[in-house]
Amino acid sequence: MTAARRVYLSLRERIVEMELLPGTRIVEKDLADEFGTSRTPVHEAVQRLAEEGLIEVQARVGTFVSRIPLNTLEEAMLVRSALEVAIIEKAAERMTPEGIHKLNVVLERQAQCVRDSNRRGFFRTDEAFHATLAELSGYPGVWQIILEVKTQIDRYRLLTLPLEGRMTEVLAEHRAVINALASNNPKRAVRAMREHLDHVLPVLEITRRLRPEYFSV
Repeated sequence: MTAARRVYLSLRERIVEMELLPGTRIVEKDLADEFGTSRTPVHEAVQRLAEEGLIEVQARVGTFVSRIPLNTLEEAMLVRSALEVAIIEKAAERMTPEGIHKLNVVLERQAQCVRDSNRRGFFRTDEAFHATLAELSGYPGVWQIILEVKTQIDRYRLLTLPLEGRMTEVLAEHRAVINALASNNPKRAVRAMREHLDHVLPVLEITRRLRPEYFSV
């Protein structure tokens, strides 16, 4: 792995998982010191993240973690929902008892994160749940496309997790998806997935009121 890619992957994870919050100043020299590299790979990583909309470079002002653009969330969610529904349809056709077991293992890890109030762990097991569905559908590459589409949604989702009952709600929705798949009922599985994804954006206004400084129009 090149130094530039190592820096890129680390920074991207920290931005998406809200370890680096929107508006945080990015100082390339400090990052070079942190990663033990020259400024060139750091600069390359920053430029790539800027192209993805995760970093904003303001001439003569500085470089900052970008705010979450409200005007892109609905469109990104539309694309994600279409792809996830396609995945669940294929997964329902191919589901086996071993597949149900895989999903339940992930769900139990996620339930433990709820009990521990581990938001970052909950987010990562949430990702694992949907990635496993893509694997079981026979189209794991679709998950890679979804990952690219939903970057800004992920930052927003992490802001929703502290809301009372939010993690418990998501866990119950995942369980409903598994139960539908286990019943060999594709229509029920699609309905459960649609209901799950339809609950992502409605809490946006609450989150925006709580943290207006994290969003841009």
